[in-house]
Amino acid sequence: MSRRTIAVAVALVLTASAAYLAGAAAGTGAAGSGSTPPGFSNVVFLSHVNNPKVIPGFPGDPVFSLATAFTVAQDGYYLQYVKEGEHTGSHYSAPCHFHVHARCAEDLAAGDFVLPAVVVDIRSKVAGDANYHVTVADLKAWQVAHGAFPTDAAVLLWTGCDKWWGPRTGASVPTYYNCGSGHGSFRQPGFSKRAVLWLISHGVLSKRGALGTDTFGPDPGDDSKFLETFLTLRRHRFTLENLTNLGSMPTAGGWIVIGGPRNRHGSGAPSTIFGLVP
Repeated sequence: MSRRTIAVAVALVLTASAAYLAGAAAGTGAAGSGSTPPGFSNVVFLSHVNNPKVIPGFPGDPVFSLATAFTVAQDGYYLQYVKEGEHTGSHYSAPCHFHVHARCAEDLAAGDFVLPAVVVDIRSKVAGDANYHVTVADLKAWQVAHGAFPTDAAVLLWTGCDKWWGPRTGASVPTYYNCGSGHGSFRQPGFSKRAVLWLISHGVLSKRGALGTDTFGPDPGDDSKFLETFLTLRRHRFTLENLTNLGSMPTAGGWIVIGGPRNRHGSGAPSTIFGLVP
């Protein structure tokens, strides 16, 4: 990656942090009216809007609230009070989310937030099994079709579950919690343990990298121990959760920029995640 590309990507991280603090985290996936970074044809949002009326909260997480604290009419400026957990909505998770004495947000380097990205499309398999486990064979088939995975990469799983994004709940109705299956209180596709170990052993998830998905996380819904997240969150690696708009990314050759606050001792943060399209 060239120095100019790194500079542009870091600038996007700072822009994302400012946007989040202004209460405008994420968007619809449009490129926007700004200029495109050198070497890329488009920039897209991969995060949902940070809206407590829409976000499906993970069971047990802190309740998300967003209130107007000051208005231009009464105070001369507009400001919202945001109260939420670090893993609300579209967000990144740092290694200390699952490991004692591991790196938290402030311990990571700027380059850890800028990664080459690939998209693994499993929508057709999820249609038949909402708890589908991505296998090593799936990853090898991806390589045959698209070439080798980059090293230190973000592997983004396109499940299609974001179609059901919203706060609706119910074991027998289609929701985000069951990936639209209407069967079971919590169901989602994810990586198998062996697939994650394969990505680590082949250097795709190396010193840095990430597993991302348009679900609550990279773990299948029937893995109550979250082993895939546990394995990923080491060294400088992330998980990226509750993504959207992955269809706007290329299968290979794209990059991502992970924006958002770096809280003191932060285990992660709600994020604006940018996709850079060649």
